[in-house]
Amino acid sequence: MQQNRLMKRTAVYCFLFMMTAMSAMLYYCANKIIVVADVAQDEVLQEEALQEEAGQDETGKVTNGAGNEAGNQEEEGGQIRIDRKSQKTSYFCIPMPESVKPEEVTIENHYMDRELWVSVVSQKPDLQEQFYKTNSVYGNCENVMKGYMEAEEERFCLRFELTDVYEYHSIFEDHTLYVEFMTPKETYDKIIVIDPAYGAGETGAATNQISAKEITLEIARALKDKLDNTDIKVYYTRMDDSNPSAESRVKLAEATKADMLIRIEVGGDQNSKKYGTEAVYNSRFFIPGFGSVELADLLEREVVTSISGKANGLLEAEEADRVISDATVPAAAIKVGYLTNGQESILLQREDYIQRIAEGIYQAVLKAYENQ
Repeated sequence: MQQNRLMKRTAVYCFLFMMTAMSAMLYYCANKIIVVADVAQDEVLQEEALQEEAGQDETGKVTNGAGNEAGNQEEEGGQIRIDRKSQKTSYFCIPMPESVKPEEVTIENHYMDRELWVSVVSQKPDLQEQFYKTNSVYGNCENVMKGYMEAEEERFCLRFELTDVYEYHSIFEDHTLYVEFMTPKETYDKIIVIDPAYGAGETGAATNQISAKEITLEIARALKDKLDNTDIKVYYTRMDDSNPSAESRVKLAEATKADMLIRIEVGGDQNSKKYGTEAVYNSRFFIPGFGSVELADLLEREVVTSISGKANGLLEAEEADRVISDATVPAAAIKVGYLTNGQESILLQREDYIQRIAEGIYQAVLKAYENQ
């Protein structure tokens, strides 16, 4: 008897669960609300870099690297019409052709460029372009300055210039993409900026085999793998071979109201015997409690411990170190070694050594939040 009652009770619970699940599914289907896939700029650039390393063809795909323009957008594509007067709503509304399916739409947050990209996979991008010649975006356009459309190979892209760095929520309903903008601090409790130094024509110290710009980027990628598994939101000034200006690197930390800015550098010196790890901090902007000195000290101690290396001590940032000296958040650069030193040069080209450096920076970040 008891077993029969238990079976009946289980059957009732299963039935109620199924009815609840079906009701939820019917509700969402009836309202046609679908969350659209979105990616951050660092994810886009990292994926493209890995594809290039694998020798895959990127024909037709335009990359607007961190802080660098891919070209004059007004020449590359037409300008999108923005209706700033009618249909007031809290969302920025982007109408979509009826043929577009939600799974074909991706939103890319190009935060270094302060741009929002909406990409649509399409076999006929020219038809998409024609659609936006007669249809306007509308709604809450306060955060949007301009919009451009670009027909690429098998992809149609809408690019919107924003007034600042934003995060967003988005839904796709009734052939319209609704975007709600939010500040980073409204979205995340913990925010840091990682700045791999150099890039493009600025190589930093270099040997015949490798340059500092490549090493800092490899460390940033290894660090990203670790930080992606935490509750910390990380913005990267570059994840490709671009070279954002010092001003744009500093502005990213300011715009996101980051808790700290960490710059990754590699040293070079005429004295080939010089080696070791040192940290540079911002002494011009005093922050009570946990500030730049404390951050620099943590970085040096944790990285030196992780690599079993030599500590050279802390240094005040010179005026030429603009990324650190101009920052208004706790800011420090960790110089992970000297490429001009023969032995350290060999170490800096080893994958396991890169991972150990990344682990040291990672531990410094975790302990920094413990100390705040």
